[in-house]
Order: sequence, then C-alpha cells, then structure tokens
Amino acid sequence: MVARSAGILLYRTYSGLEVLLVHPGGPFWAKKDAGAWSIPKGEVEPGQDELATAEREFTEETGRPVPPGDRVELGEVVQAGRKRVVAWAVPGDLDPTDIVSNEFEIEWPPRSGQRRSFPEIDRAGWFSLDAARIKINPAQAQLLDRLVTAVDSKPAGSPSA
Repeated sequence: MVARSAGILLYRTYSGLEVLLVHPGGPFWAKKDAGAWSIPKGEVEPGQDELATAEREFTEETGRPVPPGDRVELGEVVQAGRKRVVAWAVPGDLDPTDIVSNEFEIEWPPRSGQRRSFPEIDRAGWFSLDAARIKINPAQAQLLDRLVTAVDSKPAGSPSA
C-alpha cells in the first residue's frame, strides 16, 4: 500500500509571502539541507480524516496548535517512493524557536544494539518563496505554486496572516 501523508502549509504575509518549513530530526538528516525541509505532515491511517490528521501532525511536530483561519486545500503531490502528500494552506504565525517536537526512537549507531531518541523535527523556519523552493522536498515545491494561486485569488480585503 502506498503511504499517504497530510500536512499544513502555514503562511504569512509581511513584506512578502513566507512559509513555515520544518527540518527532519535524526542522524540521517543532520547534514542535509537543500531539498530536505518539508511542511509539517504525518501519515494518514486508514479511516482517518485527512484534515484532522494534518492538524494533529502539525501540533505534534511543532508543539503548537494550527492557528484559526481558513483551511485551503492545496491538493496532493507525489514524492519519491510514491508517497502521496495532501496539504492545506493556513494563514498564521508562530516563533520557530519555540517549537517542541515529538520524538522517535531508532537503533543508533546502526547495528549497535543501542536505542536512541531523536526529535521528529529538529528545527523550523520562515522562508521566502524563493528560499523555500531550494529548501523544500522537490515534490512539495508544487504546493508553493498552489499557495501563490490560492493567495492571489483571495478577494481584496480578505484576512491573511
């Protein structure tokens, strides 16, 4: 069965459109940057509501609830390994230095018999769209294009972050 994840693309507009991305924790990702960042997301279990999963995963990965506001569906992208990711854009703001991620456990170092815990995400940051295109998983870059279309199509006077 193909893995399916759901996530939230938090955005704000100050001097320009910015998006919140998270960097995966753990030793495999420690030295990776370009193409390694993602929207906060997690696996959808059979029978689970995708938007509810996206909101739960955002909270688990950042330690913060999804801000109130319109949830704009951005559709689905397919990542390497055929993993499918469905996302919603939400206007909002948070201090990325205040994130507190849940943890996962793996054997580390490999074949050592020792188990270690690592944060699911080790950092977060706000990025301009140009910077985000470099940082984000290449398949998820489509979500940035869809966000621009969604924000540009809002009627004048609509609330934004």
